[in-house]
Amino acid sequence: MARNLRAAAKPRVLVIFPGALGDLVCLVPTLRALCRRHRGASIELMARAELADLAVGRMGIARGHLIDRREVSRLFAAEADAGGEMQKFFGGFARVYSFFAADDSRYRNALAAACGETASFHPFRPVSGGHVAAGYLRAVGEAHPLNTHIDLLTDDVEAAARTLDEHRLESGKFILFLPGSGNPHKNWPAGHFAALANLIDTGIQIAVVLGPAEAGLEGFFLERGLPVLKDLTLGQLAAVERQALAFVGNDSGTSHLGAAAGAAGVVLFGPTDPDRWRPL
Repeated sequence: MARNLRAAAKPRVLVIFPGALGDLVCLVPTLRALCRRHRGASIELMARAELADLAVGRMGIARGHLIDRREVSRLFAAEADAGGEMQKFFGGFARVYSFFAADDSRYRNALAAACGETASFHPFRPVSGGHVAAGYLRAVGEAHPLNTHIDLLTDDVEAAARTLDEHRLESGKFILFLPGSGNPHKNWPAGHFAALANLIDTGIQIAVVLGPAEAGLEGFFLERGLPVLKDLTLGQLAAVERQALAFVGNDSGTSHLGAAAGAAGVVLFGPTDPDRWRPL
């Protein structure tokens, strides 16, 4: 019976990815390509906690794993893998695609040994020209399609509906401002967003989305009569963005997420290259 159960189990494929939200959205075409390549397998993602959670059910990913788990840190250790700890985890995968630490020989050798030589290693930042999403595809031997669309879960849609109701926002009749990013140097000044709000037709509502990095801006926007949406999960935010008439944001993960969820919007670029990083 145990032998039959093992034979019936789905093969498992692991993708290891260290990036932030915008990077992960750019990886979506590659994740979809790997789902097609390994049809019938369980495609799993090892990433930051909130990104691993986001990917499950929305990007073709069946299960998420934390990239800071002990087995990963042991791959960089000089000593041998006592008790086969790494093999117990990584050996459960039929194939591993690592976009993490590809230039670290100790990591590469340890991971290859732990998963039975079924790992391949790819650059986190593709060096070739063109959009980074195309670079990720090329790295795994694929070329198309460049489609970053994500699926929304029922829980996302229901949570978004509660958020809109709480802030008295009507679906399709509000514009979202996304004034933050992972790098303050990429951000359009908050005062410019406030000035833009004054130029928009009074029949259209404005709402501002703030993450933990932008928490200090909450008072600024509330003082100007703009409702602030905060503490949203990424799935919930994607569903809110899809309900918006449009969004205005910086070159940021939340802008990438909105576009991937199907929202229309304007993304403001400063020091980064839109040809390489624009939402698709």
